[in-house]
Amino acid sequence: MSRVALIDYGSGNLHSCARALAAAAGAGHDIQITASPAGLAAADRIVLPGVGHFADCAGALRAIPGMVEALEAAVIDKARPFLGICVGLQLMADVGLEDGETRGLGWIHGLVEAFEPAPGLPVPHVGWNEILLTAGHPVLAGLGPSPHAYFTHSYAFRPEDETHVAAWCDYGAPFAAALGRDNFFGTQFHPEKSQKLGLTILSNFLKWSP
Repeated sequence: MSRVALIDYGSGNLHSCARALAAAAGAGHDIQITASPAGLAAADRIVLPGVGHFADCAGALRAIPGMVEALEAAVIDKARPFLGICVGLQLMADVGLEDGETRGLGWIHGLVEAFEPAPGLPVPHVGWNEILLTAGHPVLAGLGPSPHAYFTHSYAFRPEDETHVAAWCDYGAPFAAALGRDNFFGTQFHPEKSQKLGLTILSNFLKWSP
């Protein structure tokens, strides 16, 4: 039985992520919501959800004693597969600029900055948009032609190295819709709100052997 730790640090999309993971998992995966560093240590895969402001989410994660250390031990040292969703993706950056400058985890070099689409397009960016796949990352396999995902965000991750971008989205200007490096992966969109596409991505993550 594969143990999947879904980190509970007060993020608003926690339970919708749990339901979507359970729907995607089928037999052989035990989805465990945990706010315990010990829960991460025992997990085979880790999911970090995220809704809200970068600074608030980073602060909430660091407010749990030992959580960041346990996360880095599991993901960096033990190379457990990791999925970050929305702000969970953004937290992998070096720094976020929402509500001041806040240090991220630094797993994928870059920064999270205010989203600036073309004039006339509203911010936050909310709704369905096509994602443009790059190098065929296995977590994004089998999505079919013209895949569309559900977004809701005002900030976007600008990586230093664009080879880490697994998918782009164009909202008046291109931005990273998904990023991957080594055993960690993240989506700016919400798989748990993206219906069949989202369930495919979550199922792919649960099978992924980086």
